[in-house]
Amino acid sequence: MKYDNVCIEAFGHTLPEEIVTSADLEARLEPLYTRLRLPQGRLELMTGIRERRFWAPGTRPSEKSIASGNRAIEASGVDRAHIGAMIHGSVSRDFLEPATASRVHHELELPRACQIYDVSNACLGILNGIVQVANMIELGQIRAGLVVGTESARPLVETTVAALNADMSLTRNSVKGAVASLTIGSGSVAVVLADRELSATGNRLLAATSRAYTASHELCLSDRDDAGGHMQPLMETDSEQLMRAGVAAGAETFPEFLAEAGWTRQDVDKSFSHQVGIAHRKLMLEALGIDQARDFPTVETLGNTGAVALPLTMALGIEAGHLQPNDRAALLGIGSGINVLMLAVQWQRTLA
Repeated sequence: MKYDNVCIEAFGHTLPEEIVTSADLEARLEPLYTRLRLPQGRLELMTGIRERRFWAPGTRPSEKSIASGNRAIEASGVDRAHIGAMIHGSVSRDFLEPATASRVHHELELPRACQIYDVSNACLGILNGIVQVANMIELGQIRAGLVVGTESARPLVETTVAALNADMSLTRNSVKGAVASLTIGSGSVAVVLADRELSATGNRLLAATSRAYTASHELCLSDRDDAGGHMQPLMETDSEQLMRAGVAAGAETFPEFLAEAGWTRQDVDKSFSHQVGIAHRKLMLEALGIDQARDFPTVETLGNTGAVALPLTMALGIEAGHLQPNDRAALLGIGSGINVLMLAVQWQRTLA
């Protein structure tokens, strides 16, 4: 997929105030750790995640998506009347129905002519939403669009902790399937896209490459399809196999992505990747031939924030000055399923 008329105007993000360290979680897991004689510090050592954040109990994803959406729209300077599509792309959502996008659309006071819906695709939902909005802009169907999402980690992490402490059949080997669930963090992000004539930045979205490696779809499984404030999820993840399969899928897709963008590896000035753990990040960047110094990490302090992870990392990287005018940025998205989605961006200007 190539684009001539699509620009990324602005990001907006919201972070929870409550910080939960890996040491905090291990303290809560004391019954399990004592029973299996697990050493303290194991969780951070295995994942590289020092801390993650939680929203206050009972927080609805839409509440934070509204805050992030407002920040992105205000930063972009785009008139809300021009926003012709709004997609809510996180795994977390308020209800099975109506779409979480409905409340977000209402509270953001977007036009009635604005198309709205939710997109769910594990850790790629927001990137998928960006591509869908970009396609509408490229076709001339809309002038601007908003993609937003909020992930809530508390229900999964707390349910996992309770289940691990209660299950007396667990062994050192079988407990590994729950480790990924303990890495999840909360966060919220929104992205405004606009056509080139409306754009004040000239931050071009150049290309997108999507590939599906679905033979590995059973490596990360949640239980039932449930949503809302009473959600009590559990998830089983073969982290080692998922990491290997994800890295292989990314490495196979990357040359095709470079060809689509018209780039070489040396042309990639900066990258933003999905944040899973430090081992995954290191292996992925090595497989793609990207220097770690070009990539902006957030996983140590935010954990894995699902569909929010990559765009939130980009937003924070922009704030930190990681992305400079004329930088060519590769957005490297890999989600369970396994699905790969990579975006090529030519950065020009960050709006104050």
